Formats: sequence, C-alpha cells, structure tokens
Amino acid sequence: MGVTTGPVTTSIDPATGEVLAEYPVSTAGEIDGALTRAREAHRALSSFTFPERSALLRAIARELTAARETLAQLITAEMGKVIGESRAEIDKSVWACEYYAEHGAAQLESEPVATDWTDSYVEFVPLGVVLAVMPWNYPIWQLIRAAAPAWMAGNGVVLKHASNVTGCALELGRVIASAAGRPSPLEVVVVPGGQVAELIADPRVAAVTLTGSEAVGVQVATACGRQLKRSVLELGGSDAFIVLGDADVEAAARGAVSARFLNAGQSCIAGKRFIAEESVADAFAEAFAAAALRLRMGDPRQEGSDLGPMARADLRDELIDQVRRGVQDGGRIIAGGTHPDGPGAYFAPTIVDGVLPGNVLAREETFGPAAALLRAPDAAAAIEIANGSPYGLSSSLWTTDLDRARRLAPQIEAGAVFVNTHSASDPRMPFGGVKRSGWGRELGAFGIREFVNVQAVTVAPRVG
Repeated sequence: MGVTTGPVTTSIDPATGEVLAEYPVSTAGEIDGALTRAREAHRALSSFTFPERSALLRAIARELTAARETLAQLITAEMGKVIGESRAEIDKSVWACEYYAEHGAAQLESEPVATDWTDSYVEFVPLGVVLAVMPWNYPIWQLIRAAAPAWMAGNGVVLKHASNVTGCALELGRVIASAAGRPSPLEVVVVPGGQVAELIADPRVAAVTLTGSEAVGVQVATACGRQLKRSVLELGGSDAFIVLGDADVEAAARGAVSARFLNAGQSCIAGKRFIAEESVADAFAEAFAAAALRLRMGDPRQEGSDLGPMARADLRDELIDQVRRGVQDGGRIIAGGTHPDGPGAYFAPTIVDGVLPGNVLAREETFGPAAALLRAPDAAAAIEIANGSPYGLSSSLWTTDLDRARRLAPQIEAGAVFVNTHSASDPRMPFGGVKRSGWGRELGAFGIREFVNVQAVTVAPRVG
C-alpha cells in the first residue's frame, strides 16, 4: 500500500503478531460520498422488480464463489480462523444470497386483508439505507447474513466493520461492486467505533443492524433511540448446552467440541455453559475432555489445524484471566488451560469442571476456547441453571426423548433451541436473542421484514 499521512487502522496477523497492512481512516468527504451513493443504491434497488433483485443476489453469489480463496485467505490472515472454516464461511455466505434470491419475493409479497373496503392489503416497502456495524469473528458471513435480506427488500447498506478486519471489509466491498456495478448496494467506511453515533444520526441512514458485545449494543441502541431509528441487535451470549440423563453421551461430547471450539470459541452463538445431569456428568466430562484434547492447535493456514489463534492477543489475555478467576471460584481444569510461549494469540482448548452458577465462567461471556462444565441433579434444575444467565441467544438440548425435548424447549429462555445438535445460524430460520442478547431477528422470513415499512393500503369505493 502507498504511504498515508492521516489516521490509519492496522491489521495484525494473530498467528504471528506481524503487521499485515495499514489502512487509511475514511475522511469526512469519503463518508459523505459513501452515504450519498448508498442512498442512490437504495433508490435504484427499490425500483427493481423482485426478479431483478434476485438476479443481483445471484450475481453476488457468483462473485463470492469466484473470490472464495482470496477472501478465505484474508479472513485467516486477519483474524486467525483456520483456513477450512474460512472457506466454509464464504460458502455459507453464498448460500444466504441464493436463499433470498429464491425465496425473498414470496416473503415480501403483498398480503390481502379482508375488510369492508373495496381493497385492503399490506405492502412491505424498503426503508432506505441500513448501517451495518459488524464484528471481526465472521468478517464475511456476519455482513452477508444482514445484507442479503436487506438488499432483497430494496435497501442500500453501509458497512462499518471491526478495525482488525478492514482488509476483509474493503475486499468484500470490491467483490460486491464487481457483481453489481454502480451504484453498489454496499458501501464501506473505515471509521473508529466512537464515530458510529454520528453515522446513525445522519438523515441518510434509516436503520441500523449490529452484531457485537452487550456494551456496544447499549451504545447503539441509545444512539438509535435518540434518532428514533429502527435497530436489530445481535449481542453477546452465554449459551447453555444441556445434557440430560438419557442423552447419547458420546454424541453430546462430539457436539460439545464443535459447539465450543469452532472458530476458536469466538462466537456469540457458541456453547459456553455445559450443564449435565449428575447421572451422566462424569461420563460426559471424560468424553468431552478426551475429544478436546484431540484437537490440533496450530498455524491456521495449515490444512490439518483444527484450532488457530484467537483474534487478538489482548482477547487471549482476557480469557486467561477469566479461566484463572474461574479456578479461584472453585473450578477444576480437566483439559487445556495453557498457552504456548512464542508469537501468536494461541490458547489451548480448555474445559473447567465443577463450575457453580456463581462462578465467573458462568456469569460472564467467555469469548474463546474455554468451556465451563456445570452439574445439575435433574432436568428441571438444569433448565433453571440455563435460565440463570442474563443472556438468551441460543441453546442446545441433548436427550433421546424427542417428545420430552419439545415439552422442555419453550421453558428455555433463548432465541433458539437446538435438540441433539449444537447451535448454528441457518438462512432458512430466524436468528436472534432475548434478554441481554439483543432484539430483532436476522435470517428467514422474519429477518427480511425487519427493515421494511409495513405499509397498510386501503382502497375506498370510487366516488361518482
């Protein structure tokens, strides 16, 4: 890159600690231009027919597919995800575009309403420009899962990404522009987090979607409230992974490893609190620990690595401190708990047994490869422990009695319940949480209707 004299944001390889690149922060003029172009893109998209919007999303899917390896390598370089998972992230993003290209028109079709008037119906009209404030843990998927339905609904999108994945943000902007031409439905601005409130206040921004921490969610919700603008907030999670006494323990242990250690545990929807009925707790702990110890931690660029570094050294250090305090609170490490000397923000896959509900590992969100194992005397107690968190994003319930699972699922205070599998977002299903995990929904038919004007149209009889 060329030399810049203004403010920059720096991208650092978490596997080595080396600087990858420096990117100039957007100037006031560049931000103004991006917002204006996004408004023009919205106006263009809102005039498109549904088949034309579908064609746009299919074109974006094709460009993402063509750029798969470039984007995957960039994800791995900037935030440390193992390369196979980075490729899978692009594939899932393609799936979301193709899903809305196929189903979006039906989800936004006008709905007739029976009234006394000549005609009454509900239209789903695009709102305008959606500001997407996105995190680093899934640099492409997080944006696409919010943007694909917004585009299909006729909105333009402005992306403010996490600073450590600026390269991903800019490359994604180029990919979308290549697919769509001008005006592109995606504009990228490189700004610090402290500038988000100014973007929200701009009259060209109609709504905001955020994936991030609880603290940032409060700030964004406050800013949106001041401006009376709609928001969708997908925030933190301390998801319960409940293993009942009749569960297939070996299958639950395999699921637990994926639930906790995928993406080095850096996911809001990851299983974090593993709650086992006492009758199977010892067997589950043994199987879970054995499976975790088989994971291969190493260079995320190497095909054989199961676990790469955490995204930043400061986040690794924070997790080390959480585990230390968790042990002080009475927990016992049965796997991992170490980090190698040398460069890179690595932390071994870790399981802490004997965690009580008041333990720091049960109270706080742990954003990394550390699992807390709690024990409950029965199913009712397990659900009570699960609901004892201020978070309610997702959950996982393991039992061989599916009728029982269906009865118990509504008792779990979470936006989703996954039975005999770990939590995962799916373009076909709504995604979002309750309590301190945020509000609103992404994905599915519910997600595409978040950023539309639900417009009631009533036609009276013609006079004369």
